Amino acid sequence: MPVPRFTVLTESDHKSLRDFFHRLSSLLKCVLVPGGHVFIATNPLISHFVFESFMKAGFEKRGEIIRTVYTLRGGDRPKNAHAEFADVSVMPKSCWEPWGLFRKPCEGRVQDNLRKWKTGGLRRISAEEPFKDLIRSSPARKQEREIADHPSLKPQSFLRQIVRASLPLELGTILDPFMGSGSTIAAAEACGLASIGLEIREEYFAMAQSAIPKLASLKI
Repeated sequence: MPVPRFTVLTESDHKSLRDFFHRLSSLLKCVLVPGGHVFIATNPLISHFVFESFMKAGFEKRGEIIRTVYTLRGGDRPKNAHAEFADVSVMPKSCWEPWGLFRKPCEGRVQDNLRKWKTGGLRRISAEEPFKDLIRSSPARKQEREIADHPSLKPQSFLRQIVRASLPLELGTILDPFMGSGSTIAAAEACGLASIGLEIREEYFAMAQSAIPKLASLKI
């Protein structure tokens, strides 16, 4: 679903966003085991619509993953009046991308859920270092873009951190219901994790079939 990033949304747009994410969150809750997590990319202008829908569906908000990225829009002067208002920006230049983090409620304590369902928490980076909610992320490298020419391609260096954290005991299956070029599935494969990707557009599905093994083989 195309989401406008820098346009003024109408009340009808607001309703469409809420309806879409309500349906998505309800369907995801049906397929997730207790304690399963959802990571969902959004942007600062519409994230509240996304988050509201997931919480209304019964998910627990567990925070936001902040992906720092400096290729986003914003910071422009007033349209057709650049010279007249040279010292004015219409809005801040966006330098971060919020990823909502939600959890289907656990059965009992987290430790009980981990024993039964193998999830409920996030995998640590190491024994000394927990998974963090700030990830510095460059754009996808030229080599990645040559493999998968998708308009919203996320870099493997970022996605591999996300998929690794999502299965705390390295057991279970990662689901990407909007697979695009397959970059999330490639990240899961690179980390040795089971995954399923869904994509409605035939051209992107074909792209993913070719791109996944190549992206997964990249060294980062």
